[in-house]
Amino acid sequence: MGKVLVVYDSRSGNTAAMAEHVAEGAREIPGIEVRLLHVDDATKEDALWADGIAAGAPTYTGIVSWKMKKYWDGIAQPTWGRLEGKFGCAFATQGGWGGGAELTCMSILTMMMNVGMLTFGVTDYTGHQFTLHYGAVSAGKPQQDAEIAAARRLGKRLAQWVAVYVDGDKSQHPGPMKGRD
Repeated sequence: MGKVLVVYDSRSGNTAAMAEHVAEGAREIPGIEVRLLHVDDATKEDALWADGIAAGAPTYTGIVSWKMKKYWDGIAQPTWGRLEGKFGCAFATQGGWGGGAELTCMSILTMMMNVGMLTFGVTDYTGHQFTLHYGAVSAGKPQQDAEIAAARRLGKRLAQWVAVYVDGDKSQHPGPMKGRD
């Protein structure tokens, strides 16, 4: 049974709402266990438990929140080498469009790569000119259909990769290999 951790930081509740949508998407894949935790409550044991981690943060001064950075700084050394090969993806909220959410996602992905995680983007569009190549993003609380769909798609894609490569369920492969043995 694959395990997905959705860990997030949120002060205003916007990123928390997005995290809920990411977790909902992950739960769409049968057999995936999902843990949804605020970064204040997440531990290194949660990261070690997970096969895949979706991390989300609000954008502050154009990059990741200090609490999310502190989480990764705190777990990196004690888990060194033990997060390698786990799947990772990112999501972020920002005060307005162009506020830096994609940079926040890239900051999170960079931290994940530094501990050996396998990160990914999603090529899908969830609305007109609305993608999640670097992760799911929203200006404020996700309210538009495309924003909510992006967050759910991100969680679902993470759970699909966990199902394929951890649980061996090739039928969950989302890409061009879908249905191949």
